[in-house]
Amino acid sequence: MISCSAHRKRTRHLAFLALALWPLLSWGTLAGKSPAPEDVETPPAKSDRAQIAPGAVDPAVAAPAKPSFPVPPNRPRPSRAEVMAMISAVAGRHGVEEELVRAVVAAESNYNAHAVSRAGAVGLMQLMPPTAADYGVTSVSDLFDPKINLDTGTRHIKRLLRKYDNDYGRVIMAYNAGEGVVDRTNSQVTYLETLNYTEAVINYYRRNGGTHPTQVALKQVHALRGTRDLKQARRLMKKYLDPSLLSLKVKPTLDLRRLNPALHDVGPESKPMFELGAAGRP
Repeated sequence: MISCSAHRKRTRHLAFLALALWPLLSWGTLAGKSPAPEDVETPPAKSDRAQIAPGAVDPAVAAPAKPSFPVPPNRPRPSRAEVMAMISAVAGRHGVEEELVRAVVAAESNYNAHAVSRAGAVGLMQLMPPTAADYGVTSVSDLFDPKINLDTGTRHIKRLLRKYDNDYGRVIMAYNAGEGVVDRTNSQVTYLETLNYTEAVINYYRRNGGTHPTQVALKQVHALRGTRDLKQARRLMKKYLDPSLLSLKVKPTLDLRRLNPALHDVGPESKPMFELGAAGRP
């Protein structure tokens, strides 16, 4: 016959054992019976990812999409002489000075009909697809056709010449930076790329025998370049220079009689005639 005290002891032992084993039993039950939600995509198991080489991109991580650029056609490019003959024909057809079109082509693509810029500009005159669409050319592949490209770009120059009253400087700036920038800044474009481009086109134009006045445009480019450099210098001064250093004060340290250099004592015991200190500081 079991005594009451022994019964109580055994009951307590069983209770402690049940409390100790319960978390393990319940976790195993949940782990074995709980299905993964169907709408949650689980990553691949470790064994599935073991074949990925060190440093390689994990296919489970989606890579950002790269911008697509126009692809040049698989056909020979026209020679420089052929392009120059096309320029002569298209310039005469639209009433634009041939030397100006040649200068733009030289600066934009160096006569490469298959050129594509990092911004997606295409062909001899580096036309952006939205700009070409304004003139009815909606196929990017058509822009690699040298005749279509030259015709579209020359028409664009013709419109800019009418808008800016044959001001070659503003026309060239607008061709590079866009009409909106030229109009918004009142032709005071300070983009370094645009300033370099405008100067290069004018130099090409002059070497090609162009006779339209461009000296004022070159002077404007030089002035805008100086303005741009001055703004850059001011930004650097504001960023790196302590403004208090720009306002120094001169404080005499001797009496007025000894401020005369002829009466100033020289030697190890002498004092400085002046002290420089920042304004507002003791």
